[in-house]
Amino acid sequence: MSAGRTSPDAVRTVTVVGTGVIGGGWAAHFLRRGFDVVAWDPGPGARDRLSGLLDTAWPSLEKLGLSQGASRDRLRWASTLEEALTDTDFVQESSPEVLDAKVTLLAEIDRLTDPAVIVASSTSGLLMTDMAVECRHPERFLVGHPFNPPYLIPLVEVVGGRKTDPDAVSWAEAFYTAAGKTSLTMEQEVPGFVGNRLQEALWREALHMVNSGQATVQQIDDSIAHGPGLRWAIMGPILTFHLAGGPGGMGHMLDHFGPALLEPWTRLEAPDLTPELRDRVVAGATEAAGGATVAELAQRRDAFLVDLLLLLERHRTGHG
Repeated sequence: MSAGRTSPDAVRTVTVVGTGVIGGGWAAHFLRRGFDVVAWDPGPGARDRLSGLLDTAWPSLEKLGLSQGASRDRLRWASTLEEALTDTDFVQESSPEVLDAKVTLLAEIDRLTDPAVIVASSTSGLLMTDMAVECRHPERFLVGHPFNPPYLIPLVEVVGGRKTDPDAVSWAEAFYTAAGKTSLTMEQEVPGFVGNRLQEALWREALHMVNSGQATVQQIDDSIAHGPGLRWAIMGPILTFHLAGGPGGMGHMLDHFGPALLEPWTRLEAPDLTPELRDRVVAGATEAAGGATVAELAQRRDAFLVDLLLLLERHRTGHG
């Protein structure tokens, strides 16, 4: 471990740089786990937006259970980036997905932060190798990619860049685990990481079916929510297919259904997002929402996820 670096289970202060949907979600998660959270976001109205996010998230987090000492009062706003980074134990950066802006921001964080402190980016697809090009200490920069909402979805994908110290990746994995996350630590950089690559394949197919009139937005959502999505909550797509092979497992499944992989079902390339396709998807999503606002849908989602997480905890107890 780097000299002067706080051990993963001894972190007390976390700095959240950027407090939008993802950064604010991180703040809610860290507050729930009993950390002192320092927030910095230069955007107008950032404080009010984060306060509103916490108003939405906190009842769900209370139902899941708060760590000892957890309190919204442990959130402190910094007036400058330098102030936010002073005496911090860990930095979670969640600024917009613009490479040039990320390069500049991470270089500034590097300049203002003790070189022993690990810095993680919430980027959903950019590579740390590309983002840390102007950092003097790229060895302590890595990706910690969450899934929305970060305060409920456990997964965080952890991966370093070409100049990231493997010890930093190990530290981040241990920290996220201690902070109540499920770490998926990758051995190499992959554009889009793992979860987003799989999500994007599904998303492209959905757009093709809407664009061609083969299925509506509602039918696509129903096909997952009332179909394979239920199975995916307890086991992933590969283990699900293992069960599809019956007693013969994955071997029988591949031998029996393998030829179907050659069927021209998928289209892989994304369709052109024409104004017509955009309007069709927007109209379908609005209709599927049934008059509920985004905030109301988020509350409904969160209530369901809390119940589902508690259910999964009961089913996974004793099963690893």
